[in-house]
Amino acid sequence: MALSPDDVVTKQFQHVRFKEGFDPDEVDDFLDEIVVEWRKALTENEELKAKLAAYESGAAPARAAEPAPAPVAEAAPVGGAAPAASAGIIELAQRLHDEHVAEGIAQRDQLISDAKSQAASIVSQAETRGREELAKLDRERTTLEGRITELRNFERDYRAQLRSYIEGKLRDLETSATTSGAQPVSALGL
Repeated sequence: MALSPDDVVTKQFQHVRFKEGFDPDEVDDFLDEIVVEWRKALTENEELKAKLAAYESGAAPARAAEPAPAPVAEAAPVGGAAPAASAGIIELAQRLHDEHVAEGIAQRDQLISDAKSQAASIVSQAETRGREELAKLDRERTTLEGRITELRNFERDYRAQLRSYIEGKLRDLETSATTSGAQPVSALGL
């Protein structure tokens, strides 16, 4: 069983009836699991420290062919093969790191390129839409200006017609008043 710190934190023991505390057998079993996993981790840690020390001391040159990575749970090779294996593992790790970095850079560049093209497309669409809206507004303004001119001409013509109509009625009123012998309207001060 692979044991993690979260397993230790979240472990729940059954309460025992008729006495206080947890079931001692269950607690002992769980602590035994912890001890086994802890010992594995300590052993593995010591092996890795030994490999690192051997590699740093330069005991064996790195091999040209890269070996397949050994599972972590296996015991370390005995004797002079340990430095070569750790060097191979380090080379493999470095190569994988470089590949991941290159993939990340390529992906970053692709995302930036896609974002720039998308931004250019959005800007182009916005500019086109802006030009269309301005053209529409110009057409509406021209239409409204034409309508305003028509209304002004109508007002001027209407005022002229109204004035001539009122003046004509006033003349008719004065003419009818003089023929009947009455005093003209203009003389009354209206």
